[in-house]
Amino acid sequence: MAKSSAKEVDPGDSEHREIGEGLLQGNMGPSSATAHLYRGEIHRMKFWRERLDRTTNWAVLIISAILTWAFSRPGVPHYILLIGGAALTVFLVIEARRYRGYDMWRSRVRKLQENVFAYGLDPSAGMPDPNWRQKLSEDYRNPMIKVGMREAVAHRLRRIYLPLFSVVLVAWVVRITAFSTENWLVSASIGTVPGAVVVAAVGLLFTAAAVTALRPRDWRAKGELRAEDLRKSWLTRSGQRKIALADIESCPHRYRVQIRGLGGSGL
Repeated sequence: MAKSSAKEVDPGDSEHREIGEGLLQGNMGPSSATAHLYRGEIHRMKFWRERLDRTTNWAVLIISAILTWAFSRPGVPHYILLIGGAALTVFLVIEARRYRGYDMWRSRVRKLQENVFAYGLDPSAGMPDPNWRQKLSEDYRNPMIKVGMREAVAHRLRRIYLPLFSVVLVAWVVRITAFSTENWLVSASIGTVPGAVVVAAVGLLFTAAAVTALRPRDWRAKGELRAEDLRKSWLTRSGQRKIALADIESCPHRYRVQIRGLGGSGL
């Protein structure tokens, strides 16, 4: 029989959907191709996750050392803290690039979790993406970075770097005000650069970082746990609990009868 070409094969056909068959059955053996594929993607994702953490650890360590040095004695110039902010910016760019690589493997893991494991555990919930096989196949044939640089920078700013920039900014303001006998605009000067120019530049840079991190956007990286997602989830669960309690309080007799029928002692 002639072998079918790639164009003649329909991945949605039942004939070509045996890859997930028996994946979550009790007789599944360790040679399952999907299980090994999933394990390999988890390992890649973990490796890139560790690279992200390593960059963050170096950034925190260097900023801690600079803060300690800046306040160790009065003669240390205040622009040491600005140099620390510049070092943070370099680490932010490096980490944003690493996050884009990490998201490649994370997106594959999430696709397998949502469409294979979650569907196998509870088919009644439906399949989130019926075309996940074609998309995953195309991703293996032509790997592409799915997250833009701006989104990656905004994500890392939200997670760690905006708080670090805030600490450096507060420390710098304290250094040029509380630790100087001159006017703060005069003490903020660097060489021949006036203090007003330095303050304006620092303020503009911090404002740009805050706007980049906090402005609403459509995130292309799906499946990440973000503060707004956790807040919505908490509000949804809280609302459901309030509705359930209000229902019980409005009809207490009905629930007493149901609990007694189950062998309870009533409310």
